[in-house]
Amino acid sequence: MANEPIKGPASYFPSIEKKYGRPIAEWQDLVRRHLPAKHMELVAMLKTDHGMGHGHANALVAHTLAADKG
Repeated sequence: MANEPIKGPASYFPSIEKKYGRPIAEWQDLVRRHLPAKHMELVAMLKTDHGMGHGHANALVAHTLAADKG
């Protein structure tokens, strides 16, 4: 099981860290500081304020919100 490829939003994490130079935990903290904003508001914030692409921002927000729910 540990050798299975990562699927879903977390599959973007290595490229997000490489492209934007910050660990995922920092991005998740940033998203959480903007709660209770809605999903697309958080995506827009990452895109506008931090230059993140839509796919990366959406994956990061989706994964963070899902982790906080469960």
